Amino acid sequence: MKALITGGSSGIGFSIAKELIKKNYEVILTARNEENLKKVTKELGKKASYIVTDLSTTENCKRLYEQVKENNISVLINSAGFGLHGKFLEDDLDKQLEMIDLNIKATQILTKLFLGDMMKKNEGYILNIASTAAFSPGPLMASYFASKAYILRLTEAISEEVKKEEKNVYIGCLCPGPVETSFNDKLGVKFNKAQKSDDLAIYAVKKMFQKKRVIIPTINHKLNAFFNKFVPLSILLNANYKVQMKKIENAKKESL
Repeated sequence: MKALITGGSSGIGFSIAKELIKKNYEVILTARNEENLKKVTKELGKKASYIVTDLSTTENCKRLYEQVKENNISVLINSAGFGLHGKFLEDDLDKQLEMIDLNIKATQILTKLFLGDMMKKNEGYILNIASTAAFSPGPLMASYFASKAYILRLTEAISEEVKKEEKNVYIGCLCPGPVETSFNDKLGVKFNKAQKSDDLAIYAVKKMFQKKRVIIPTINHKLNAFFNKFVPLSILLNANYKVQMKKIENAKKESL
């Protein structure tokens, strides 16, 4: 049994790799940083290998599929992605587009290509990583929140299509809240109640194999996702703006 994990050199992807190896999977990790990939692959042992690639380009996504399609991939974890924190007009446009390419396009391409193979074999699992950010608009992280909403809705819709085909194939979406990963360091923010990445992975893999369509790890975030449906948009937008502004202010204070 083999699993392909994008963004596998750190954070959620790496933690899921560890959990799948415990379940006797061989894992293929992908990321841009070869040094990190070498380090974590060595840590994971003989059941792990890696491919260095930048999935923010369509060509590289297709090339990755061609490289591994003969490996009989039975689990795909689309974990590669990053976020941007700040005002929409002040964020660099090229960086915004790169984030959209990685967060959305890479997931779309790999999901489509590997799902086709899994449907033919009538077996397989695909887990796309979104966020609790998917459940509401996010002023001061507008593009990131929107990218995760896209992944959530895309996954839900495909899941229903697969269900109607009555195939033994799973596609689901993991929507974690803040997690203790390098993702937060790159954003320049810190969270007071971030979940440990390894704990998240244990829960996510368990629910994936139980074929849970949308996986929300903690009760607080389950409740937030539920009540977001009923909160007036103006209140939700204002609350999210204040939360993100506070993170920006705290980050500035810590950098002084």
